[in-house]
Amino acid sequence: MLRNKLNLSDEKIARARELASVISEPVQEFIDKSTTTTVERATLRILGADGVDADDQPIANVVVDNMGDNLAFGAAKPYINALLKKGFTPDELNTAIAEGLDIHELELTDFTHIKAKADELIQIFAEKVKKNVKYRNDKIKEYNRPESNPKLYIIVASGNIYEDVKQAESAAELGVDIIAVIRATAQSLLDFVPYGPTTEGFGGTYATQENFKIMRAALDKVCDKQGRYISLVNYCSGLCMPEIAVMGAFERLDMMLNDSMYGILFRDINMYRTFVDQKFSRMVNTYADVIINTGEDNYLTTSDAFESAYTVLASQFINEKFAYNAGMPARLMGLGHAFEMDPEIKNGFLYEMAQAQMAREIFPEAPLKYMPPTKHMTGNVFMGHTMDAMFNFASKATGQSIHLLGMLTEALHTPYMQDRFLAIESAKYVMNSMEDFYDEVEFKKDGLIMQRAEKVLNQTIVFLESVQKKGMFDSIEEGLFAEMKRPKARGKGVKGVIERAPSYWNPTEEFLKRELGIN
Repeated sequence: MLRNKLNLSDEKIARARELASVISEPVQEFIDKSTTTTVERATLRILGADGVDADDQPIANVVVDNMGDNLAFGAAKPYINALLKKGFTPDELNTAIAEGLDIHELELTDFTHIKAKADELIQIFAEKVKKNVKYRNDKIKEYNRPESNPKLYIIVASGNIYEDVKQAESAAELGVDIIAVIRATAQSLLDFVPYGPTTEGFGGTYATQENFKIMRAALDKVCDKQGRYISLVNYCSGLCMPEIAVMGAFERLDMMLNDSMYGILFRDINMYRTFVDQKFSRMVNTYADVIINTGEDNYLTTSDAFESAYTVLASQFINEKFAYNAGMPARLMGLGHAFEMDPEIKNGFLYEMAQAQMAREIFPEAPLKYMPPTKHMTGNVFMGHTMDAMFNFASKATGQSIHLLGMLTEALHTPYMQDRFLAIESAKYVMNSMEDFYDEVEFKKDGLIMQRAEKVLNQTIVFLESVQKKGMFDSIEEGLFAEMKRPKARGKGVKGVIERAPSYWNPTEEFLKRELGIN
């Protein structure tokens, strides 16, 4: 049972949320009057666009690329119009487009018919997603297993989806709750989604809809064998953020890494582009009952975890507000933070405890994702294993929700199966041996842990006040977050941002807003 142990000021927490709300307003205004190439491609995917042409260019890309300035009116109308004019099913139309049909040359039929067809196509998407959500919930109920606290999370990253399946099955058999397929290096910078199963990827495996399907089917077999539900994760970020959200909704992914700030700061994706993309992707994720994982933990790889902890908390407040704007409930907000204190700092573990407990108390309903040490890992695997054990302790002691297992070879290579075995064994031992620790322990009044949490909260408010004065876009440009400066007018994907025309129409967005209660 979650209890407040830090005596944090409710008024200060409310003040931070108020500042986050004010900071988000001008950004939200820009989002609501804009679209992007990938939002339109995601819309087409919901409506049935799928497959590739002879050059392996996705059909959704072909349609959007051929629209030119007309994209300001939305991509849905010409696609649906072509279905009606040609009397095609989506599969038949996709084949025709792949063979060279230019749907933009077709005269528009009556909009009433287009709208009715849109409703029909969206209903197909809706029924598929509802079926996925029901299947997940029914299986969890059928298995009737108590949930792990926290849930153990590991990554696979071989580059070959079939090898990933073997490694995922092995980890699941050992008791892991969540499997994440790491995406191939730099896929976030591709402005299209590869098609079909893939067996070659550097640093990870390409996120494709077929790869999602293959891994989900494999994990379902393990679920039935073990009598417990195992969650599947992938990356819903980068230049195709909304499209990957749609693919995940179709293939019953359970969690998605989803954070525009990560893309801006660490992948140099244009800030205007990715904020627009983020809202649409989060609406899709919410409708599919997918937990998002945000990327604040990455700030501490470029900033010092002791000096800059307030930037993590500030970003969590802002991310929370943007998620609420997309209709997402707190139970789906897997806000991120990390165990990244320099091991040389005296009482560093106490500071880690303070920050982890602070996040837990400020966001009590959020399934917080806690990340292991990476920045200060070395080739000394014994020291690394000790650091990970301390991380395991902090996670259990502060009631974290999603626990990414640290690997003793983090600084050396992509983990081997035996590395994961040791990580799982260590985490299970630590967490079992301190099962009721959270309820047994209180913090010393005005002691180091309480003082640290209060200091970080105070610094966060000062920082948010600074961001409010400058504005979110200027604050990013000046490097206030993670000490990374990103110019507003540049970055990957900047040309894919389009101001909506007065008659812009997107039936999928209208549907999601209605379903999620977004004004």
